[in-house]
Amino acid sequence: MFDEFGFPRDADADHASTLLDTFVYCSRAAEGVDDAEVDRIIERSQRSNVARDITGVLVFGSGVFFQWIEGPPTQVEKLIASLRGDHRHYDIVTLDRSVEKRERLYPNWEMERVGADDIRAVLQEALGSAEDENNIAALTRIIGHLDAGQLDTLHSSSTKRNDGGGAAPNSTGPAAQP
Repeated sequence: MFDEFGFPRDADADHASTLLDTFVYCSRAAEGVDDAEVDRIIERSQRSNVARDITGVLVFGSGVFFQWIEGPPTQVEKLIASLRGDHRHYDIVTLDRSVEKRERLYPNWEMERVGADDIRAVLQEALGSAEDENNIAALTRIIGHLDAGQLDTLHSSSTKRNDGGGAAPNSTGPAAQP
């Protein structure tokens, strides 16, 4: 507000912002995960997320999950831990992880389903900025299978699992339980 010593620069912004942990990832759906299962995940997650003050968005299309989760650091950390053991997805790639004081990007739980072309664009962008070899390999596999139209026919047991530092969705998980 003021640039003089002793006066906060933007006191109003500090009151509107909170410390948020952000976790963004993508993964491949395991065999048997369909629209009905995703609807069940969303329903359970909405209830859990309210109690945990977690918000975000989940995108599901062509057998691929993309999720943005934000909330209190302790709660997001617990959610990530539950996602790591969830059998409903694999080839998990962490796209972003940060903790900062800011306003929420997704103040309400939402879910959007997109087509393969849209998911591919998100994955291609993530591949362009990926540095971890495991993440690059997982993203390359996902894009390759997506391009070949094979994602819906792949079984998690027939493909080498690679968590690439990510996590799998959990039936009790918050804002982001694919």
